[in-house]
Amino acid sequence: MVFATLVLIAGLTSCSNPDTVPVKTAAKDSIAMNDSSGLPASDAEWKEKLTSEQYYILRQKGTERAFTGAYWDNHQKGIYKCAGCNSVLFASDQKFDSGCGWPSFSLPWDSTAVNYHEDHSHGMTRTEVTCRKCGGHLGHVFDDGPPPTNLRYCINSGAMIFVKEEK
Repeated sequence: MVFATLVLIAGLTSCSNPDTVPVKTAAKDSIAMNDSSGLPASDAEWKEKLTSEQYYILRQKGTERAFTGAYWDNHQKGIYKCAGCNSVLFASDQKFDSGCGWPSFSLPWDSTAVNYHEDHSHGMTRTEVTCRKCGGHLGHVFDDGPPPTNLRYCINSGAMIFVKEEK
């Protein structure tokens, strides 16, 4: 049920906001979203490209400890890009303080930014969120977020790179 709701909302709603992030940046990144050329092809190449924490999170589906990531308490305006492939994932205007210790967003950048997968690890059933371009594990989405979406994208800081909004 959560997955169907996510697909519906993601298809109907977009987070791109030209007042927050330059449109040029958004258009450039969305064009390249499905282009996987230039991405590491092997596990060894990913290990060389990423830090050990990024590799653990993005490629091994790990998670950082709550309240330890670089962005859980970030209140600056800007965009959050995938640390694996540089695709735009989330915008600061969709970020909120959920109290969970990880960056939380009510929606992704747009409906093409992420993919959803059923996750039965750790004795739970959850919806995993991955980067659509490189397939990197980002975190999970839950249905306990704020209106109007009621969604909470709980994302690892180590899976993202923050780009501060240009003034």
